[in-house]
Parts: sequence; structure tokens; C-alpha cells
Amino acid sequence: MHPETRLALHRVRVADLRAEADAHRLAGAARGRRTPHDLRGRLGWTLVEVGLRLVTAPRAATTVP
Repeated sequence: MHPETRLALHRVRVADLRAEADAHRLAGAARGRRTPHDLRGRLGWTLVEVGLRLVTAPRAATTVP
């Protein structure tokens, strides 16, 4: 591929990505800021809590026959 053609395609792709990023940023601003207690954050902290409980839970001794 000719370098100038490749550069032109790259510039078009960059413009598309920037337009998509701007649209995403504007959509996020229209929704408003999310609180720290959104679903993703709550799920993450719940998984951390469950993991800590599993690590610190006392285990029953098992006998080997």
C-alpha cells in the first residue's frame, strides 16, 4: 500500500475514533455522574467481602482413612 494512502486511511480512522469518543463522553455527561454505589462497585466490593470471608473462615479438621 502506498504510504500516502495508508496515512490518509489512518487520518480517517482517527477522526472516526475521536468522533465516537466525543459522542460517548457527551452521552456520559447527559446521564450524569455515577455514584460510587452503582451496581458494578457494589458487586466488586461484595466479591471482595466474600473472598475475605473464605480466606479467614476456620476450616474443620478432616481425617484421612
